[in-house]
Amino acid sequence: MAIKIVTDSTADIPPQLAESLGITIVPLYVRFGEKALKDGVEITQDQFFEKLQTSTVHPNTSQPSPQDFIDVYQKLAQDCDGIVSVHISSKLSGTYDSAVQAKKLLGTDAPPIEVIDSRSVSMGLGLLGLLAAEEASSGKSLNEVADTVRSAVDKVQMMGFFDTLKYLALGGRIGKSKALLGALLLVKPVLVVGEGELLPAGQVRSRSKGMDKLAEFTAGVKNLAALSVVYTTTPDEAAALADRLAEFFPRKQIIISRLGAALGVHAGPGTLFVATRSK
Repeated sequence: MAIKIVTDSTADIPPQLAESLGITIVPLYVRFGEKALKDGVEITQDQFFEKLQTSTVHPNTSQPSPQDFIDVYQKLAQDCDGIVSVHISSKLSGTYDSAVQAKKLLGTDAPPIEVIDSRSVSMGLGLLGLLAAEEASSGKSLNEVADTVRSAVDKVQMMGFFDTLKYLALGGRIGKSKALLGALLLVKPVLVVGEGELLPAGQVRSRSKGMDKLAEFTAGVKNLAALSVVYTTTPDEAAALADRLAEFFPRKQIIISRLGAALGVHAGPGTLFVATRSK
């Protein structure tokens, strides 16, 4: 018997890595109009970003239902002593709330479940899920794994840049006039994850300047324990950035991941992020 780890599809953990570590991924839903598709299951990342650029309807996402989590928890309960379920920031999605509600509905019909708000997204969340899996595989107890992950929440940082303001405007995150001005000025917004939210952190005028910004950000992280580069549609650029960041962290340990639909609806093509976890 062991401790099982659950996260959601916004974690952007590469599927093969998640499978090898026994991490269960609960998908969010992506909607183009009325049709809801399971993120990463019924629509791939390639399909999503192609459709994002060609569809006349801008997509939105919705969290898994409590029943989705109940189904997962009950299946895992057959072969575990407890479950650590770590999820996207509760300020960005209702996914965490669905997991909490599922735990309450199950009551004593499931092993102990620790639900954790990562206060992050994408590989910021993913790095916490990976940490949980590492701790569980080393034989730690449910409380030990959960305590380690909770203590690491404040040690996760993320910075990235979007290639365009267009998708932020379509998603209602900024006004269309601001997006138009940004396009005219060729401005690429820089964002960080702070207090569980995406926050503006300046702007750059070129992708090379954006890469410089991400390298400077990574260089400033002390006691680096884990590092990931996240992209939407530019894998070669992500690999080049990872090569550059090898100055600060072993290249073989840098995880290159692809941004999923949850943030992709706002980020759009050409987005690059760096996620870090300190010791």
